[in-house]
Amino acid sequence: MVDVDEPGGPWLRRFLPRPDAGLRLICVPHGGGGAAAFLGWAELLPPDVELLAVQYPGREDRIADPMPRDMDELVAALTDAVAAVADRPYALFGHSMGATVAYEVAQEARRRGLRGPVHLVASAREAPHDEKGGDVHRGDDDDLYAELMRLGATDPAVLADPGLRALILAYVRADYRLIETYRPRPLPPLDCPVTVFLGDRDPDLTPAEAAGWRHATRARTRVEIFPGDHFYLVPRRHAVLAALRRVLAAAPRAR
Repeated sequence: MVDVDEPGGPWLRRFLPRPDAGLRLICVPHGGGGAAAFLGWAELLPPDVELLAVQYPGREDRIADPMPRDMDELVAALTDAVAAVADRPYALFGHSMGATVAYEVAQEARRRGLRGPVHLVASAREAPHDEKGGDVHRGDDDDLYAELMRLGATDPAVLADPGLRALILAYVRADYRLIETYRPRPLPPLDCPVTVFLGDRDPDLTPAEAAGWRHATRARTRVEIFPGDHFYLVPRRHAVLAALRRVLAAAPRAR
């Protein structure tokens, strides 16, 4: 089990510490992903923004940690970690499953009376009240592999090794089970602005569906479309980070 002796514990990774930053950006990865999905992002953010990448259990340097059984367990533990770094304003960025997790963390922070996010950026995911569910997690490994290839989530060469394939598919299946069995509770809309990012060829999300996030907040909602598929943010990293800089430019900072 990883023991990280800093606020956020094993859940948060600082690739580029900025102790004087007035704003934190907490990035929540997609299902099957980990903190490494955000390597190289911090250098492209303004010097007054510190990036913290969420590390889910069961992968990368937390391979020995048990994976959460459901969304409630994941959100409770992650909100504990966020609370430890909420001494200054923070924004949330979540991609795919991570967008739903980020939304639920924002709701849980409000329920606990904690500081909430100043902005939520939801990438490549429908709003929680439009959650589609699914049963990919019930299929066999070949079905799961086909889903990863459909979304362009994983290099086929990575899954060519049988041992590595079994390891990766185990935590991918756990993530799919978590998000596909997630059922959002009726909750009041958030108070922070929401920006939705998506690729123009995403097989799972249309611009009209992305606009449904307007019902998840009382504040302003914007939709920004990039060229690409479900993982548009990999080849379009610089464009995505430029858009994030624009979003964060208006966010309040700690004095």
